[in-house]
Amino acid sequence: MTRAARPAGKVTIAEVAQLAGVSKGSVSLAMNDKPGVSAATRRKVREAARELGWLPNQAARSLSSATTWVSNVGLVIARPARMLGLEPFYMEFVSGIESVLAERSHSLLLRLVRDVAEEIDVLDGWSRSRQISGSVMVDFTLDDPRVAAVAALGLPVIAVGHPDLTGGLPSVWTDDAAAVTEAVRYLAALGHRRLARVGGAARLGHTALRSEAFTRAVADLNLEPARILTTDFSGEQGARATRALLSSARRPTAILYDNDIMAVAGLSVATEMGVPVPAELSLLAWDDSQLCRLTHPPLSAMSHDVFAFGAEVTRRLMDLVGRGETEHGPAPTPVLVPRGTTARAR
Repeated sequence: MTRAARPAGKVTIAEVAQLAGVSKGSVSLAMNDKPGVSAATRRKVREAARELGWLPNQAARSLSSATTWVSNVGLVIARPARMLGLEPFYMEFVSGIESVLAERSHSLLLRLVRDVAEEIDVLDGWSRSRQISGSVMVDFTLDDPRVAAVAALGLPVIAVGHPDLTGGLPSVWTDDAAAVTEAVRYLAALGHRRLARVGGAARLGHTALRSEAFTRAVADLNLEPARILTTDFSGEQGARATRALLSSARRPTAILYDNDIMAVAGLSVATEMGVPVPAELSLLAWDDSQLCRLTHPPLSAMSHDVFAFGAEVTRRLMDLVGRGETEHGPAPTPVLVPRGTTARAR
């Protein structure tokens, strides 16, 4: 039988701890949404508090939140809102972040900005007003000015990027160079000698790393010098780049795209121009969202579990915020998944 609730003022934290079978410290962590207790313990504590009719002192709780803990995590992205809504990578990445935050009753503050300078201003404002306990940082550039800015703020941050780009910040990354090299070797094994790559924005560090790996792999395999076209990751620019490649005097027999939305656009352009895929042209996408499975033929891709990647990044940020330290290291390398858009070269 559930015991009758008593007036809140007559119930102590010690009684809640006794009923839940935990320490008073665990009660405080659970009721204030702090890390350090499991989801099961958090449920037990809240059930005990509800049964006893106990609530933590709100003034003390507010003071604690203002001085030691905020249950918001920040993410700033320098991309146009319309484009972000069409980009499968970020939709899956944010879903992975939210899956971890929801378990801990945390919230995500997402802000879209025009450039890195505006992003620094947003992070500075969030940090000074204590709106967030930590942040996820993405899209690193070479000599990224955010590294020094975040270090000066003292804000806990997990960087999504190769250590060569993130200036010593705790980071999680995928080995893009290894994945690009695997893709080139696969296409070469199919007999393709003339390759091209439709890459992302030239200012982005991961674009530079992929381009370097692509050029090196092509040279190591003694293939024809490859063309690399940069874009803003949109379908429109992916289509424009594909038209340029297929209209050239020595058009490639295989194209590697930096995301799946550009690969889908490229497949449409090949159909429009009467270039049969994969009979005369092989196409290989990156990330491998549902888009790749819905095309005809379905797109071959370098498959990357972006949802799990977002979740892992967030778990490491929670460790950093809660314990002051976290593990650094790579996430699983994207895996080649051949489908209907790659075949032996004629």
